[in-house]
Amino acid sequence: MELVVGASNATMRSLLGKLGGLLAQEYALVRGVRRDVQYINDELTSMQAFLRDLSTALEDHDNRMKDWMKQIRDMGYDIEDCIDDFAHRIPRDPSSDVKCLFIRTRFYELRMWWPRRDIASKIADLKVRAQQIGERRRRYGVHNPRNRKNGSGVTAGTYEVAEHQLTERQLIGMKKPVGMTDDMKKLEDWLAKSDKSSYEERAVLSIVGFGGVGKTTIAMALYQNVRDKFDYRASVTVSQNYDEDAVLLMILKQVKPQESDQEKQHSTGSSAVKQIKTEAINHGKLVKELQDHLAKKRYLLLIDDIWSAQTWESIRNCLPHDNKEGSRVIVTTRFQAVGATCSQIDGIDLLHPVDFLDDEQSKILFNRSLSESRSSKDSKKELDQVPPEIWKNCMGLPLAIVSMAGLVASNPDKSIKKWKEVCNSLFPESVPSLTLDGVTRILEYCYNDLPADLRTCSLYLSIFPKGSKISRKRLIRRLVAEGFVSEKHGLSDEEVAETYFNQLIKRKIIRPVEHSSNGKVKSFQVHDMVLEYIVSKSSEENFITVVGGHWLIPMSTNKVRRLSVQSSGSEHGSSTKHMNLSQVRSLTMFRRLDQLHFHSFNNGILQVLDLEGCKGLKEKHLKDMCRMLVLKYLSLRGTDISKVPSKIEKLEYLETLDLRETDVGELPKSAGQLKRIINIFGGNKNPRRGLKLPQEINKETMKALRILSGIEIDEQSTGVEGLHQLTGIRKLAIYKLIISKDSKIFKELRSAIEYLGSCGLQTLALNDEGSDFINSLDTMSAPPRYLSALELSGNLNSLPKWINKLSNLHKLTLSVTVLQMDTFELLSDLPLLFSLTFSLSAAKQDEAIEDILEKNKSESGGEIFVPSGGFKSLKLLRFFAPLVPKLSFPEDAMQALERIEMRFEAFEGLFGIDTLESLQEVHLRVNSAADEITNFIVEDFEGHQEAKDNRGSCYQQLKCGILLERFLIILHFHYVC
Repeated sequence: MELVVGASNATMRSLLGKLGGLLAQEYALVRGVRRDVQYINDELTSMQAFLRDLSTALEDHDNRMKDWMKQIRDMGYDIEDCIDDFAHRIPRDPSSDVKCLFIRTRFYELRMWWPRRDIASKIADLKVRAQQIGERRRRYGVHNPRNRKNGSGVTAGTYEVAEHQLTERQLIGMKKPVGMTDDMKKLEDWLAKSDKSSYEERAVLSIVGFGGVGKTTIAMALYQNVRDKFDYRASVTVSQNYDEDAVLLMILKQVKPQESDQEKQHSTGSSAVKQIKTEAINHGKLVKELQDHLAKKRYLLLIDDIWSAQTWESIRNCLPHDNKEGSRVIVTTRFQAVGATCSQIDGIDLLHPVDFLDDEQSKILFNRSLSESRSSKDSKKELDQVPPEIWKNCMGLPLAIVSMAGLVASNPDKSIKKWKEVCNSLFPESVPSLTLDGVTRILEYCYNDLPADLRTCSLYLSIFPKGSKISRKRLIRRLVAEGFVSEKHGLSDEEVAETYFNQLIKRKIIRPVEHSSNGKVKSFQVHDMVLEYIVSKSSEENFITVVGGHWLIPMSTNKVRRLSVQSSGSEHGSSTKHMNLSQVRSLTMFRRLDQLHFHSFNNGILQVLDLEGCKGLKEKHLKDMCRMLVLKYLSLRGTDISKVPSKIEKLEYLETLDLRETDVGELPKSAGQLKRIINIFGGNKNPRRGLKLPQEINKETMKALRILSGIEIDEQSTGVEGLHQLTGIRKLAIYKLIISKDSKIFKELRSAIEYLGSCGLQTLALNDEGSDFINSLDTMSAPPRYLSALELSGNLNSLPKWINKLSNLHKLTLSVTVLQMDTFELLSDLPLLFSLTFSLSAAKQDEAIEDILEKNKSESGGEIFVPSGGFKSLKLLRFFAPLVPKLSFPEDAMQALERIEMRFEAFEGLFGIDTLESLQEVHLRVNSAADEITNFIVEDFEGHQEAKDNRGSCYQQLKCGILLERFLIILHFHYVC
């Protein structure tokens, strides 16, 4: 079953909604055109039903069917263009304005005469084309498909609500690659060893193996486990289409020393602005700057997926030639000869081939992957109905095993007989080993098993470059803006998109790499070979056109619908000049904007413009954006802009505006007229700066607003009085709050938060810089009972009395807070609390904070006791502060806790940690300003760690009396400035 079905289905659904809207506009249609539009609507409705049948058909589609589906898709695109052109050129009915109605109506009719005639002609042509496509199906014998029988497959409508309800909040643990226990220990020792009494040459570890064998997984695990032994660390992906400057720039950004918190606090420019100088540097200066940074430092580099010896030589020549600090470079490659070239110095470098797994290891990996994908409704009996041929025939290739585990988990009702039939089709006896074609065959089968909507979402992943960490929220909001998801079964469009995202994880199409502290996936990656397959399919179906990046793809000769420019080289910029960009609806760019001209686009139909992290943005580009009249998603995050044009009000369809990590300090007054805006993001977290509210913010013009994040409120702020009218807001994040306790704004803001809390506010974040505002929340008449996330930063004297009534609270962050004896007692009964964080940033360590720390210590008696029996759902506990007091865990305390994270200068100890039944990881980070006692504890622990490794004991002991056993304990002693 071809993926084009999913793309076509999504196109039809969006298109039918627009046709319905067009039919409702009586005033705008020329006489006779209504019948043509109605005919097209009816014909497309039938075509959509046919496509839905195709998505559940038994047989693969022949060439006639594929060609017919492509004709539907292309016609759908052209109809959508015509409708959007109609909306662009034909404004609203003047009869809604009764003033001077006769004159206005006559003038309107005269002005609209030609656009109406032109669009009427296009609609007539499209009607004829729809008739021809229908006749062509009958003429060439494109027959109705045979549907699956009940229970034999999954359809798009059978899982959404259930999957949404079953999604659990979780943390990503550190898992060791299967079958690599002994090798991992040897490789970690080789990477970490350093003879401090003598100079040591840089050494290269080459990891070589077949695509999908797990090279990157092993390399990343090694990188994470030894990274804190090095001064600088960086990881990059190279691949076939090697862009040297892009690779060097990415390394440089990761190894450049980070500013201290104090420097950030007193800095006037954003981090994005500082990066411009690096972006604009020429090759020679880029190489010199990189060499200067690495010259006298011990560094660790991970260079993933090198395809040629020439690529390695090019990178090697850009690194310092005389570094003798014990630096290490990890490279991965599919080719033995390339690996041998990278690790060519005997006695210094190391070449490590990665073998296929044996049957027992394959079974372990399959079962582990299967358990990760299982939902609670899948009984063990059902999933045990899987013949061993499933993992045995994967020939020990981890990618194939994991993919098949995702397939099995998504089809729990299939019988052993059915699975054996699958094995026979995927692993013919005539092919004794698993080749690259065999891997592609597995991937194709897994993709063809997807429901139609999930195929569309899978295709959409080709927007992002290879090896990139992709934000879950970014993907979901883009899918909504593109019209690929819509409200279903009582779920909002974003909630439906979440169910699709969860299915992609379950089916192992994407892999979570980072979770937020609320337990939801923050970012994910797509395996290189999976993404290569997706990009190829997407290009074949003209769904997304990729320029540059890591792929060698022929330039498209079709009308480009969605364009992803993944490299800024001049050759890629010039290649877009030969493309037909007049129909582009989605544009995503990475790095620089120099090579692309906005005038190439039909500004009236572009719906998604994502320039996150893109440099070279000029004022003329911003003016062009304000002519993109149907734009729904605009991300300028991390760009070098400092002002938003006043004409942004023209973007009346805009739903998401992302201005984070820019120098934009306020929105123009006209932004208050964005009637469809749902999400507004602004401000910077480092240094802490916010976005000032637009002056005309009120319910009448911004009633659709759901997220208002990264704003700043001070005595001169306007628009605060309008906040309480935004009753639809679900997230309010104030990055900077500086107001007087006796001011009018203080009272207005407090009233607004109290009112919004009763209307459905789910996330509230307040950074109070000395106004004592957060302490005033204690006297609110009613608790914000819908809150699921609460972050309070400031001089908080005590927790609000109502905080234990927040039965929906999942995430709680308390910054610059006095940690009193009753703090844990007050919070222990919160039924859904997933993460609890106490933090104090280094930038806020003034005399007042020192007093708070001293008070904290004295009032707590120098030790904090966690109450027994509480915190039933807590999985993450974090302390980020100069002083971490003694913390004791009695029996039956925090029994769900999986991870403890601490960053400190002074550490007084953890007691009773061996009673935490679910604990898996402990992360400790020691500040460079730590005292001798803390450093002694660290050194003593390292000594015990080495002794433990030598005698093979499972015990780890700290000087402060902590006995750790039964769980994986990972301690990072990282000295930070």
